[in-house]
Amino acid sequence: MGKKFHLGDVLSITSSRLISPRLILGVYDILNYMTGETLFTHQLPRASRVCRPYLLKQFPQLKDVTCEGINPSNWRERLDALVKEFGETLMVEPLPDDAYISIDPITEAEAMMGPEKVIIAKVDGEKVTFHKEVHKPSEN
Repeated sequence: MGKKFHLGDVLSITSSRLISPRLILGVYDILNYMTGETLFTHQLPRASRVCRPYLLKQFPQLKDVTCEGINPSNWRERLDALVKEFGETLMVEPLPDDAYISIDPITEAEAMMGPEKVIIAKVDGEKVTFHKEVHKPSEN
């Protein structure tokens, strides 16, 4: 199976440095693919922690690539050098079925920050209302 991802997408997960040429979209795409989820922003760190060792197992040649010293003014130049060394794309496999625990995004936000800090926005047509209510995840 597998899906091609840019080296920068992979390195954004393995090095914890945003070096994807598609910026955060590249991070969302690779993590959504690997987990089989549609992740919310606050779920990205946990998904990254789960996916990192699987990516390094798939691509052991990247284990010593830290992306140290990469900054906003040199990241494209450094990424180009890494692409020359490791290739532009890598065929990434999704996580094994039991590797990632799916958690309702609102439930996870409440666990991270406390339910009193989570506000749910409900959209009905053009009307948006905000609710501070106890969230009950839907049963699938």
